[in-house]
Amino acid sequence: MKETISKEEQKYVLKRLLEFAKPYRRSFFVAFLLLLAATAADLAGPILIKVFIDDYLTPKKLDAPPLILLGTAYLGLHILKVVVQYFQHVKFNEIALHIIQDIRVDIFSKVQKMPMKYFDETPVGSIVSRVTNDTETIKEMFVDVAASFMQNSFFLVGIFIAMFFLNVKLAMFCLILLPVLYGLMKMYRHFSAIFYYRMREKLSQLNTKLNESLQGMNIIQVFRQERRLSREFAAINEEHYAAGLKNIKLDGLLLRPAVDLIYVFALMLVLGFFGFSSQTSPIEIGVLYAFVNYLERFFEPVNQMMMRLSIYQQAIVSASRVFDLLDEAGVVEGESASDCIHHGMIVFKNVTFSYDGQRDVLKNISFEVKEGETLALVGHTGSGKSSIINLLLRFYPIKAGDILIDGHSISRITNAEIRRKIGLVLQDPFLFARTLKENIVMHDQTIQQDEVERAAQLVQAHSFIESLPNKYEEHAAERGANFSSGQRQLLAFARTIVRSPKILVLDEATAHIDTETEEAIQTAMERMREGRTTIVIAHRLSTIQNAHQIIVLHKGEIAERGTHQELLEKQGLYYKMYLLQNGVERK
Repeated sequence: MKETISKEEQKYVLKRLLEFAKPYRRSFFVAFLLLLAATAADLAGPILIKVFIDDYLTPKKLDAPPLILLGTAYLGLHILKVVVQYFQHVKFNEIALHIIQDIRVDIFSKVQKMPMKYFDETPVGSIVSRVTNDTETIKEMFVDVAASFMQNSFFLVGIFIAMFFLNVKLAMFCLILLPVLYGLMKMYRHFSAIFYYRMREKLSQLNTKLNESLQGMNIIQVFRQERRLSREFAAINEEHYAAGLKNIKLDGLLLRPAVDLIYVFALMLVLGFFGFSSQTSPIEIGVLYAFVNYLERFFEPVNQMMMRLSIYQQAIVSASRVFDLLDEAGVVEGESASDCIHHGMIVFKNVTFSYDGQRDVLKNISFEVKEGETLALVGHTGSGKSSIINLLLRFYPIKAGDILIDGHSISRITNAEIRRKIGLVLQDPFLFARTLKENIVMHDQTIQQDEVERAAQLVQAHSFIESLPNKYEEHAAERGANFSSGQRQLLAFARTIVRSPKILVLDEATAHIDTETEEAIQTAMERMREGRTTIVIAHRLSTIQNAHQIIVLHKGEIAERGTHQELLEKQGLYYKMYLLQNGVERK
């Protein structure tokens, strides 16, 4: 894990962030004009006070009309500043919220298109942290930093112009402050970048640990791991606290205290200059007041900018993490072939595959499944059964060889075609926190209610759905927790069948269904397979005896193939598995 980001990377990240602001150029221009007006109104105040002191108060010219005009102008400027600042604040926040909306939509859309390998390697908490916490930090930069830096920059330029207008020689002396303050900012940015990067990483780890604990709460409680998980969470939390404390100490040293110290020296310089000048020539009290006032006003925006630097550093670090995700390679889309799966013929040609690029989990796999046939894959855990399914659905890229569907290389078939024509039912079905109908149709508006009911009847789910208070409008809890494993599996069957896929993939789909329900589903499955190519991963060999072809996998290779009866006659690996499952002792 890298400890920080380089200066070049910070510049690159800032440039990319500003790219998101391009669609809102007009709004930025309006906000900029409002900012300019508010800054001008604020800077004009001390000039009016100087005129009052030097031109009216000191010479005791207290004529009512000019004083009323001067007072009205001063009050009017303050009212104008307040009104303009309100609209400017609203405008900048509006722009910032739009930008963060765009970034969040982009990153969420990117997550939906990431390959399965990314989710294998990246903790869920880390992804959640980037979509939520990091984007929120970026928003603060556009709200606080952008507006503040622009306003304070204009304010500082205006102050120096006013200073030169009052006294050129003293204004030249005050320019010495700029390199000193720049050096202070540079030092702060260097160290704070390190601490903020550590903080964001530790926050990501906290989210990961929390997500892991919530997902596995039943296992944690069953094995009494509460204290251990609490200790691990507390350890990460302590590291997050330590990184945050270091940053607080840095803020306490280099932000307001250091700037205030420089302000004291600058004030001593100004007062000393006027003190020496008064010995040779009289000084104007109004000029002295205006200069001291501008000097104080000069350091307040500097303080604000220094404090905003912390938000800026957090935003840059967070943006870097967001862009790391956005720059990840997404799912590889097929080159051209669409609407090309009409029959469902599948051919694996010398397919070799590895998850980590080092150890092959599939080695030179070749087989053919003709249209309407059923292929069963059996083998011990880790033999490569699910890997074959993952490649067929193009969740992972093939290392060597090729897969053909109806004569088309899978690398050329579009993802939409694969998802539309291949139906998948997993061993552990997932339900969204939506109605049962929404879980079946998956927001496909072309699927009608009668089609939903027919699919449910086919897989024996209609009867239990009709017994619910709201029937098909019944809401599922998160992950379908208010339904049994068997009911969730039946709904997953209905979700797949309602789309009439050409190829049906069942990954131990009857694992969580009781024997009585399984018998009913086996009948339904026979009807489902008609006109469809079917690939079944099975542990219970009794469910695949009618398969046209059975392939026995062992350590990523095809050990045996044939029909159920042929494999039994061979008395090989399949025969041994069959005897074990049926409790028959070998003689």
